[in-house]
Amino acid sequence: MTNRAPVRLAIVGGNRGASFLNALYSLSNRIELTATCDLNEWVLKQWKEKFPRIRTYRDYDEMLKDPSIDAVFILSPMHLHARQSIAALKAGKHVLSEVIAVQSREEARALIETVESTGLKYMMSENYCFSRSNLAVKHMAELGMFGEITYLEGGYIHELRHLIHDPDGSLTWRGKLHHELNGVNYPTHSLGPVAQWIGAGKPGGDRLRSVSGFVSKSRSLLLHFTESFGSEHPAAREGYWRQGDSAVAAIRTDRGALITLRVDWTSVRPHNKTHFVLQGTKGAYISGRHAGEEDLVWFRGLSPKNEADGSDMWEPLSRYQPEFDHPKWQTWGKFASQTKHGGGDFLVLEEFISAIQEDRAPLVDVYDAVAWSSVFFLSMESVAADSAPVAIPDYRGGVRTP
Repeated sequence: MTNRAPVRLAIVGGNRGASFLNALYSLSNRIELTATCDLNEWVLKQWKEKFPRIRTYRDYDEMLKDPSIDAVFILSPMHLHARQSIAALKAGKHVLSEVIAVQSREEARALIETVESTGLKYMMSENYCFSRSNLAVKHMAELGMFGEITYLEGGYIHELRHLIHDPDGSLTWRGKLHHELNGVNYPTHSLGPVAQWIGAGKPGGDRLRSVSGFVSKSRSLLLHFTESFGSEHPAAREGYWRQGDSAVAAIRTDRGALITLRVDWTSVRPHNKTHFVLQGTKGAYISGRHAGEEDLVWFRGLSPKNEADGSDMWEPLSRYQPEFDHPKWQTWGKFASQTKHGGGDFLVLEEFISAIQEDRAPLVDVYDAVAWSSVFFLSMESVAADSAPVAIPDYRGGVRTP
């Protein structure tokens, strides 16, 4: 069934939502921006100036009573995502939620049960899955160009110390996360794309089986607070931060592939937010390490040889584009290229709206969202058990899985 009536959308978390303005404008024939919700009156005023007809709310539960809203886009702090998603679904609204989807086993079960019982659309807004490069690699993997995939890497290395605290030194939700917990605390940017490359959780694809977590010592935030607020600040004292600077997860799959993830929000260095590696029996891929480097691929029997010694050589991924761009990019690349995260900010919205209008499951559904997000709490269980492997439940097989 296809229903092309515009989806009446509410933005929850207007400050972050402003990053999606270009995507909203490009999809204005399919999205009717109806409402926005934020605690900050100044943020609401900014939205009202851009969209005079929009309704503004400071109370989320009150907004959910609005019958003119078909769907909500949740861009609030991470610890609110599951609770707000479940409330919206129970209020009869489709949900697009920013990452991560859940932070505990209990939230995972509750979210799946709510999606299944309501029959509404739920999608996690993992925009890294929808960048041009990551989509192209997904398409090539589906065509078998890499052969059998044996190893994958993902890394989110992005110094964000300024978002750990407010100007007075009090902790933001990110700071509280680093203070209270210890594990891979932001896994889906690293995991989502590589999980899609092996079809994890999809019919005919692989499945994430177990995760082992490893965390370094904590030094970056202690030094940062000492330099910024003095040695007497509680956060400048040894032992205050539970979260180590770098966290690594080693994930095994049912088919014997190995995935390693690295997450680091706080170490001082230029960022490398989009670090990815794929190794297969017929080809390989490595992403550029910074803005000045190209993404590279190698395919046995296709890629060039070094004329001097006949050795294998990498070649730019761009040589295989647009021929092997993903069909999503071939259709929407003109619009996607004008938005952030490699076009992902447009394509997550377009995919969510299409799933509603075409009455189908989105490309990142609730089972993907929960499986990828579960690395958050399962890695913490592993770290607490001296990095022992912890089983990843088969969420698609039923919420009764322990």
